[in-house]
Amino acid sequence: MIPTMTVRDVLLAAGVMILLAPVPAVGQEPAVPDTMLAAAIDHGGGPEVLQTRRLPIPKPKAGEVLVAMHAAGVAVWEAAARQNPPKDARFPVVLGTEGSGVVAALGPDVNAFSVGDAVYGEIHASYAQFATARADRIIRIPSRLNFAEAAALGVSGLSALQGVEDVLRIKRGETLIIHGAAGAVGTFAIQLAKRRGAKVLATATDDAGLALVTRLGADEAVNGRTGDIAAAARLLSPRGVDAVLGLAGGEALERCIDTLRKDGEGRIAYLYGVEPQPRSRYGITTIVYSYTANPQKLSSLNDAVRRSGLEVVVAAEYPLDQAAAAHERLERGRLLGKMVFRID
Repeated sequence: MIPTMTVRDVLLAAGVMILLAPVPAVGQEPAVPDTMLAAAIDHGGGPEVLQTRRLPIPKPKAGEVLVAMHAAGVAVWEAAARQNPPKDARFPVVLGTEGSGVVAALGPDVNAFSVGDAVYGEIHASYAQFATARADRIIRIPSRLNFAEAAALGVSGLSALQGVEDVLRIKRGETLIIHGAAGAVGTFAIQLAKRRGAKVLATATDDAGLALVTRLGADEAVNGRTGDIAAAARLLSPRGVDAVLGLAGGEALERCIDTLRKDGEGRIAYLYGVEPQPRSRYGITTIVYSYTANPQKLSSLNDAVRRSGLEVVVAAEYPLDQAAAAHERLERGRLLGKMVFRID
């Protein structure tokens, strides 16, 4: 049996440095200078192409706000964007798709926010001291979260929420396998599935990951590379599990899908970008999906934080001027939770 450990214990055991981000300061109006520091690329390549540059501050358009960034999420798809930027990219390109900070200025037609509001969500070009965001894709930070936690929550939390609730429609008493459960999306998905009354089998790739998913509430945990997924699934549901949430691809995901019930009610959902894509099976509903950021879904995510004590696992924090080192760590994989940049 895996011993019970706190998330802090798990992270320390994995050699992760834990740094606390400041609590959001609501109502403080950030000064807006003429230029900012950003982690940008001038061409595609390895982590070394990410360099700190001084660039002009972006200006919010209609329906947008300017955010003074305090933290930014670091995601695997951003490494892909760094390696292979679009052919029509206008360099320098600032990476980043999510983060948290304080509203510094309002574009035309923005009424839902005020300067000084602490916000998080989908914020593009977020590897920077300032970035713009659509007002309908961000939300105020719940009081119990700090900036680093909020930056890690946005896209990954929405991906988990929509996978569990909207796509798979997990119900009380159902059984769910979350494959790749120790990562950014999986750590949220475990908690959201348990909140809905499901039994959860979580896969991870090492002892630290197994300890973490157990700590977060998984009923069973198994090493997806070396463990017997079928045996673990039979313990959870002898007739076959109801659903699989695929957050990583490959042979282990196929073994998870093999455990689904065979009466036509078994279903799998996997995130767009998971490779290789799982093969289709007769009688199994297969859905590929991606997250959607909108006020309703962001409000649901905040509700989960406030009412259910949704725990945000920050794998590691890096200063923005160490963006290349952060991407090197990102590409090594096996992160517990999500990495973030601290932006001063």
